[in-house]
Amino acid sequence: MNILSIQSWVAYGHVGNASAVFPLQRLGAEVWAVNTVQFSNHTGYGAWRGQVFSEALIRDCVTGIAERGVLGRCDAVLSGYMGDAGIGEAILDAVGRVKVANPAALWCCDPVIGDVGRGIFVRPGIPEFFRDRALPASDITTPNQFELEWLTGAPITTLAAAKAAVAGVQARGPRCVLLTSLRIEDTPADAIELLAAEGGRFWRLRTPLLPISVNGAGDAIAALFLFHRLRSGEAAAALSAAASSVHGLLRQTVAAGSREILTVAAQEEFVAPSQVFRAEVC
Repeated sequence: MNILSIQSWVAYGHVGNASAVFPLQRLGAEVWAVNTVQFSNHTGYGAWRGQVFSEALIRDCVTGIAERGVLGRCDAVLSGYMGDAGIGEAILDAVGRVKVANPAALWCCDPVIGDVGRGIFVRPGIPEFFRDRALPASDITTPNQFELEWLTGAPITTLAAAKAAVAGVQARGPRCVLLTSLRIEDTPADAIELLAAEGGRFWRLRTPLLPISVNGAGDAIAALFLFHRLRSGEAAAALSAAASSVHGLLRQTVAAGSREILTVAAQEEFVAPSQVFRAEVC
């Protein structure tokens, strides 16, 4: 399995490609990583150093990969944090080139916009790019609840509202949706949920809510969901596998009292989760 992953990179910690690449490699995928930024650490610290890369650099890197004659072997494109709205055009171009070389390839677009408590944390123009350009062209998308509410312009407080929002996004493009960090009126106080949808069917999965707030878990679950969706061909199986792995990763991070997710130390959770959660039809 070959995946072209276009998203951020940090030297310290695990977000973006630094959160997605290693789990994918640990599962046996080849990852062609193109970085949209090079930061010292993730922006959740409030201070960081580094640079946002240019649209031209992203295009140049993808062109270099294409010149190796390998785009026909690319099974999927994974995109996440962009850093600048202009990078979105380079991602669209990369997806187009991959799909010309391999029409069966999928684009998994993680619309990184913001989160509950932080609001929108990306540059102006990026949310609109995701809504108007990226989602209609994508095959899979993995928004969190905050992002889906922004993309659809409606609050999500019930399961019916969540399903309606997901279906609305599907009607505009992506056939498969993973909704993360879901908390609605019947979600227990000690739980967090995910919702997946494809082919007119919905699956819901609930895991214990852990006392932790870290960056990078969303990037990891998007990568894992894509991998397992490619391997199994089933959204429900991908939901179960990805959620189980990330819960195990976060549980070990809590136990260690770490500020950063333990992507390397907890790597066995990617291949053999210590606790498996099953997706249920809803």
